[in-house]
Amino acid sequence: MGTSSDVPALRRGLAVLRVLAGHAGPVPAATIARELNLPRSTTYHLLAELEAAGFVAHMPAERRYGLGIAAFELGSAYLRHEPLERLAAPLLRRLVDRLGHTAQLGVLHGNELLYLLKERPSRPETLVTDVGVRLPAQLTASGRAMLAHLPTAHVRALFPSTAAFVRRTDRGPRSLAELRRILAIERRRGWAVEDGHVTAGFASVAYPVFDHGAWPMAAIAVTLRHYCPDERVTCGQTWPEVAQAVRQAAGELTRRIGGTPR
Repeated sequence: MGTSSDVPALRRGLAVLRVLAGHAGPVPAATIARELNLPRSTTYHLLAELEAAGFVAHMPAERRYGLGIAAFELGSAYLRHEPLERLAAPLLRRLVDRLGHTAQLGVLHGNELLYLLKERPSRPETLVTDVGVRLPAQLTASGRAMLAHLPTAHVRALFPSTAAFVRRTDRGPRSLAELRRILAIERRRGWAVEDGHVTAGFASVAYPVFDHGAWPMAAIAVTLRHYCPDERVTCGQTWPEVAQAVRQAAGELTRRIGGTPR
């Protein structure tokens, strides 16, 4: 058994891993020391221990450190356990029982939304969305709920040209500038709404789920029947009552995974 004196070292080691995970590639030890406000000697000691355990890989030629194979194995094991889906399932079921509409959990996969989980009411309505289905993220409320909290450069990289703006109906953003305007509105409002962008006659309301770094890692959405005859005329529906219920579910999932809400 470890002692209480081991706990600060463990916390620092985990902090090092989080710094490495937050960068796009390997980084110098000086960067880690600066971001964690640690002495260089302490930083090198932590890196050496983590390297010995396989969680950190040292690139001597570059004088940089990155995540090791043990970190990959741990991440793979995390996916096998499906913790996000398991934690979200009862929350989605509660949403369905409360609102009487389909509830879904999705994550970004490039510039697409990948559906991980779906809960239906007793009388389900036919939707194109299902577990394993991918749809253009900019058309879905779930996708935009997450895109609204990504850096501008990240969104631009996901949608580099007009060819990236795939459409299913006559509705939805046609360009990066239009998408940015929509994301700005939804970021201020707090939740995302799509009305007939995916399937005519259906609308969705979504709110993001955040990880420990306040990064949008998933989104919960509720889909309901609604017909907006013409996108050139603002239908004015944002469903704040539905959004409040979705926000509560997303906030609870954020808490359960140890995330940091925005």
